[in-house]
Amino acid sequence: GELHLTVLIETMRRQGYEFQVSKPEVLYKTIDGVKCEPMERLVVDVPEEYAGAVIEKIGRRKGVMENMSGRGRVRLDFVVPSRGLFGYRSEFMTDTRGEGIMSSVFEKYEPVKGDIPHRSVGALVSTETGEAVMYGLFYAQDRGTLFCGPNTAVYTGMIVGQNARQGDIDVNVCRQKHLTSIRNAAGAETAMKLTSMRTLTLEECLEFIDDDELLEITPKSLRMRKRVLETELRKKLAAKKRAEANS
Repeated sequence: GELHLTVLIETMRRQGYEFQVSKPEVLYKTIDGVKCEPMERLVVDVPEEYAGAVIEKIGRRKGVMENMSGRGRVRLDFVVPSRGLFGYRSEFMTDTRGEGIMSSVFEKYEPVKGDIPHRSVGALVSTETGEAVMYGLFYAQDRGTLFCGPNTAVYTGMIVGQNARQGDIDVNVCRQKHLTSIRNAAGAETAMKLTSMRTLTLEECLEFIDDDELLEITPKSLRMRKRVLETELRKKLAAKKRAEANS
């Protein structure tokens, strides 16, 4: 699972390695001519008022609830595809206000359950290479939650935040105030504050990245990025993919 991957990755980081990883994937097996995927036994312990949200989210991820017991705090037993749990832990902690407990173990292989939605939000992607500044970050935060602060080195195609809605948005966090506006807005930049910034852990980064993204790991930093860094090329590829889907 993701926890085991983060332990391995963190060990390599401390040994001085620099590398990139993609979104975790499961290993499929062909059994009697049928493509099968690993299933996990998921046991969840949550306050009763949050049980509905957990059941709904696991259902979207192709999980099947087999048992529910208890009052006040309830125990829920599911059988869910391993890939359905990728990226779910942080969502689970949010839905249960940090009061939920979840654990899982491999159960068996079953025929592939179909498409599973991974991420319901998009990314804020840097359009420039340079150093993030307060002015650019302040206006970018209106689009969602930032993952970096002022004076952070960024590059074109790097993910600098989470869009509050589906779909990616290109932002310029290196954008500085025009010289002509300094006199008209004296002191305005010093009053700017970042109200929606979040630093992701290694495990949270692995949960966040999507199929078209990578996590860049160095001993000193974690950076999420698009596989295709160039903004215009990425837009062309996205348009081509939409056209193929509609044809």
